[in-house]
Amino acid sequence: MKVLLDEDVPQPVIRLVAHLLRGHEVKHVSELAWLGKKDVPLIGDAARRGFRVFVTQNIGQFNVPAECDAIKRSGMHHISYEVPAGLKGLGLASGALCAAIHPIVAELDKVQPQRIVKIVSLDSSRRRYEVSDPAVDPPSAYWT
Repeated sequence: MKVLLDEDVPQPVIRLVAHLLRGHEVKHVSELAWLGKKDVPLIGDAARRGFRVFVTQNIGQFNVPAECDAIKRSGMHHISYEVPAGLKGLGLASGALCAAIHPIVAELDKVQPQRIVKIVSLDSSRRRYEVSDPAVDPPSAYWT
């Protein structure tokens, strides 16, 4: 499966995510010379290039009509996570992403319809992420 990491995924995490997802093609937007590209064209270009998963910390994309529509039209799975303020927040978010990414991609690899995934926890005593089917549970009012 082809996985695209948005430019907001911290540089130190990129190699680790690629290592955790051995057997999958993992690219960061910087490797494609897409740094600074606006989300709507980036999402469309990624889908046309065959990416099936988009990972970002931009949890607000579903609240922007054009971005929400681009995600829907792309058909790509969308994985997001929040980054609390400061270095501690960056560390926690990076840890949560790395802890959850392998099981998330393994689960997404088995489903064809688009899914929306939110990484919610670093805590191993509970499920680290939530998966929803946007056809059943739209991520926002703009998903029409």
